[in-house]
Amino acid sequence: MIMQLSIPQSIIESIRLPENRMEAELLKELALALYTQELLSLGKARELANLNYYQFSQLLGERNIPRHYTETELQEDLDYARHQ
Repeated sequence: MIMQLSIPQSIIESIRLPENRMEAELLKELALALYTQELLSLGKARELANLNYYQFSQLLGERNIPRHYTETELQEDLDYARHQ
């Protein structure tokens, strides 16, 4: 399923971004908002934002948005590191 959002023309005209950057920036903002509210995982939010892991993590840092990191994820990372 693909979802398309309708944004009124008056809103689009009010956004102070060049037209060629608008879609990418709006996707980043949506991804950050959904991640912040814990509605998307880091991986899915980064996918929505069209950013790699490093780029999305850097964006989180720039916005002072804390990473959601559970004890389970920590254990998985430690297990992975031990077996490398």
